[in-house]
Amino acid sequence: MHILVTGGAGYIGSHVVKQLLEETEHDVTIIDNLSTGHQSTLDTLESIALESKHGDLRFYHADLSDFASIEKIFLTNRFDALMHFAASIVVPESVENPLKYYMNNTLNTTNLIRLCTEYKVGKFIFSSTAAIYGEPTEIPVKEATVANPINPYGMSKLMSERVLQDTAAANPDFNFIILRYFNVAGADVRNRIGQSFPNATHLIKVAAQTALGYRDKIYIFGTDYDTSDGSCIRDYIHVDDLASAHLKALKYLSQGNKGIILNCGYGHGFSVYEVIDTMKKISGIDFSVKISPRRSGDPALLISDCTNIKKILDWIPQYDDLNLICQTAFEWEKKTLHLSKKI
Repeated sequence: MHILVTGGAGYIGSHVVKQLLEETEHDVTIIDNLSTGHQSTLDTLESIALESKHGDLRFYHADLSDFASIEKIFLTNRFDALMHFAASIVVPESVENPLKYYMNNTLNTTNLIRLCTEYKVGKFIFSSTAAIYGEPTEIPVKEATVANPINPYGMSKLMSERVLQDTAAANPDFNFIILRYFNVAGADVRNRIGQSFPNATHLIKVAAQTALGYRDKIYIFGTDYDTSDGSCIRDYIHVDDLASAHLKALKYLSQGNKGIILNCGYGHGFSVYEVIDTMKKISGIDFSVKISPRRSGDPALLISDCTNIKKILDWIPQYDDLNLICQTAFEWEKKTLHLSKKI
């Protein structure tokens, strides 16, 4: 097959492309505006493609908001499936600038769905988020748990989910899988690619950067939540395990199965304090920690019920270990230290 990957030079997209190149015979085309992705990541993926000798890798430097340019890519290629990762993902920013999120996440996704129906791309794998649940009504969170986003980021993703579902209902040849990510972390276990955006807000990346000294301190945003130690608790999933779920999802759709929504997590969580303590142990550095007020839009507790993805996709996680997740994140940050400016 020929797989189109939007945001394929970014964090999660690049790990999925890596596995597509190493483990399948599919050709891969990436669309990325390189706003958070990196040319160095593309260079590494090109090397992986040459080494694997499985499928071709192509790249278009384009922004999804440029509808005319994106349609030209569909006109000049024949895609069998689309994996959509390109999105804005910073929760506090979404509260401050909601229009950016509805334009980038919902409008651009809707245009991609339109193009898929017009150019007969029948398989769509969508990168969604646990943020659609808001403050969940039950823990662990099931796919059937009421969706009630508490920030524009989550709402922008939920709206895109609805567009996918309605489009599939009206087009029998169009099928989708929605993967609702919990907290993605870590880096390629062989330390070839990782999260390259230096100003990312992900806790484990920030902790690794602080341990290495190009952040002066790490902030804990709120210590008065109704949790065991007062800090937020999250279900962290290693990015390579998440990538493998996408390959399983592609296989599922290729077998003619219909649309489905699946949680992506491990089914257990760690607090902010526990993550920081783990990174201190991994790095051997007792870095500075500062307590700050809560951030707008942060739920206290998010843990997945991941029963369905294991059962339906036959997905078996390989890296369910906070120490390993932190270790791979730390090793990646150490490798790329020279690329970052002190924050």
